[in-house]
Amino acid sequence: MLRILSLLPLAALLTGCKAVLLSPSGDIALQQRDLIYISVGLMLLVIIPVMILTVFFAWKYRASNAQAEADYAPDWDHSVKVELVVWAGPLLIIIALGAVTWVSTHKLDPYRPLDRISATEAVPEGVEPLVVEAVSLDWKWLFLYPQYGIATVNEMAAPVDRPITFHLTSSSVMNSFFIPALAGQVYTMAGMQTKLHAVINKPGTFKGFSANYSGEGFSGMRFEFLGLDDAGFDDWVERVRQSPQDLSRLAYLKLEAPSQRNPVAYYGNVDAGLYDAILNRCVEPNRMCMRDMMAIDQAGGLGLPGLVNMAKIDTPMRADLGLAHAPDRTYVSAMCTINDPEFGFVPPMNAL
Repeated sequence: MLRILSLLPLAALLTGCKAVLLSPSGDIALQQRDLIYISVGLMLLVIIPVMILTVFFAWKYRASNAQAEADYAPDWDHSVKVELVVWAGPLLIIIALGAVTWVSTHKLDPYRPLDRISATEAVPEGVEPLVVEAVSLDWKWLFLYPQYGIATVNEMAAPVDRPITFHLTSSSVMNSFFIPALAGQVYTMAGMQTKLHAVINKPGTFKGFSANYSGEGFSGMRFEFLGLDDAGFDDWVERVRQSPQDLSRLAYLKLEAPSQRNPVAYYGNVDAGLYDAILNRCVEPNRMCMRDMMAIDQAGGLGLPGLVNMAKIDTPMRADLGLAHAPDRTYVSAMCTINDPEFGFVPPMNAL
């Protein structure tokens, strides 16, 4: 008993914890929290009576109880009342949980555009969602804003009460995009795009991170999500635009190199089509895009020429471009020769 009492002061430390999942600031996260409450409440309808009856039966039928109400009945083998309680109760709870799950699975589908921004307010007509293209890198987050032509690393912002449409992908291994105050987690995978629709209803600074282990720098793969009013968001966009850094394809290849605990970075100008190139894994100028590769495969493939249609950026050119520490990849070459002024001429491997 003294040992238990000695641990009670430690409970005071828990008062400094904020259960953000149970106190979210976005409508989608709020609905997910309510779903947790409903599910737990339905399950407690069974759990609490079982816990109470366990103690009750242990006390009533203890060896030292010689009272008449603790009768010994060795021939008892069936009770309609007990069977009804044992089967009907859980069955009704399962039906209720199934109904709630069916409705919420469709209503909270991350691919489903929002039809409301809060429990009492529908999405206003004519409001254009904020599009954010999120890319998980090793080990940092890149956010591109195609409507504004800017990009950031390890920081993103959105106006309060404006729908947000996330397009998510990864540069390498699988990660999980998660802002607990905003919405549930959604996976990011290389060569694939996932989506998430959400809205933030309260201003503030919220934590975001990867919820899927992705290697050595995983623990530092965190970012800040800023919920701002319209004026504050416009100021933030203007501040990012003032950055002298440009996110060209070459700059992206340097950024893509594995690094840990990166500081926040702003890019005032972004190469057109960069996200599409990341998604189709063809940022390098002489690399075939996945969409083109799939189109060729659908048409019957390249046959024997496809076996030698490989390319990479050679070591001297990697050094000249400042990519000495970037990942060295061999990939399927583009079907035509590209002379990009930023990269220079890069011939296919079979021509080297």
